Amino acid sequence: MAHDVLVLGAGMVGVSCALHLQQRGYDVALLDRRDPGEETSYGNAGIIQREAVHPYAFPRDIKTLFSVAGNRRLDVRYHPRAIPALAAPLLRYYARSAPQAYAPIAAAYASLIALSIDTHEALLAAANARHLLGERGWLMLFRTDKQRDAAFHDADKLLALGVNHRKLDATQLRATEPALRADLSGAVYWSDPLTVRDPGALVQAYAALLFARGAAWHQGNAQTLQPTADGGWQVQNQHGEAVKARQVVVALGPWSPQLTGDFGYRPPLFVKRGYHQHFQPVAGATPRHWMLDEERGYLVAPMARGLRITTGAELAHIDAPATPHQLKAVTQVARQLIALGDPVEAQPWKGARPCMPDMKPVIGAVPGQTGMWCAFGHGHQGFTLGPATGMLLAEMMHGERSSIAMEPFSPARRF
Repeated sequence: MAHDVLVLGAGMVGVSCALHLQQRGYDVALLDRRDPGEETSYGNAGIIQREAVHPYAFPRDIKTLFSVAGNRRLDVRYHPRAIPALAAPLLRYYARSAPQAYAPIAAAYASLIALSIDTHEALLAAANARHLLGERGWLMLFRTDKQRDAAFHDADKLLALGVNHRKLDATQLRATEPALRADLSGAVYWSDPLTVRDPGALVQAYAALLFARGAAWHQGNAQTLQPTADGGWQVQNQHGEAVKARQVVVALGPWSPQLTGDFGYRPPLFVKRGYHQHFQPVAGATPRHWMLDEERGYLVAPMARGLRITTGAELAHIDAPATPHQLKAVTQVARQLIALGDPVEAQPWKGARPCMPDMKPVIGAVPGQTGMWCAFGHGHQGFTLGPATGMLLAEMMHGERSSIAMEPFSPARRF
């Protein structure tokens, strides 16, 4: 017997889509090559970013562009050999970041981000997973008064979008986070976001809820997807068995276009790779807060496994060998800011953020295919936006009125 829906991809987005469809009465199967939460969703900074109402725009000023071209910045690096293949989507990204084009993109994106906390809170309660949360909110740190004051001004603008914050001067910052070694200028304390001490475990908790409610789980290769003679879909699991469903949801993150391309849908997705590594905390000097060193481009997160240092973006082919030069560089900077013990892992973790040139995910029906839906391209915010995406896609598939306007996220839009 066929399932109602087969969800391909067991990251935060895929698991959330499956849960919201299940809540509407659908018989759901979930398939991935690895266990839930073991790919991109595992390695992020662990922040549910309610404040992230403005997606990352491509830099426009000449000074920054020349700096990036030098390929020695801490926040962004690139593989020169990857640039020819990335040129087309990056040029579109640059064009969509122009102020006139960016304004409607940011407005649509803000409507999506506004759903992030409530949709996560509902699943946190249902999955009994609040024990995975850390300190509420996070600190955006500044080394110079100029950058701090500009950030204070920008933060005030976000109040109109329901984003709350506190402004901390140098003295207030030291009182808020005594573990800081360096004297900094101040910080914006974003007070709305939730922090998660083990992002992979949260995905697993949501998946456990899904399976406890009756969903089927299969490991297998999503690339074996085929249409069936009766208008449905099927995929092979690791045992060679056919898993059939009337509809399919593609939520494979950066690997999604490899699959949808076989069915005529080739969105211009590109990846921003990122790295992390955990370090042993030092007794009496362990930070309580998630902290972004805004002017150096890395984040420190007090995770269950230790202090996680995460990097900015690396533009490279998704399968290119790891080049964790950014991580090594920012770790040296981070040691000046906080006490770090020995590395927990022998090798850093590497992941890939699935990015679209217009900075918005694709959520909806795949053009030209009956019963195929997609939910991917969330860039830096798949962990934040998974439950919101799941709710919105389930509303569309079930014929409900959408909670927000979905045209800006249509797979059929111009990128």
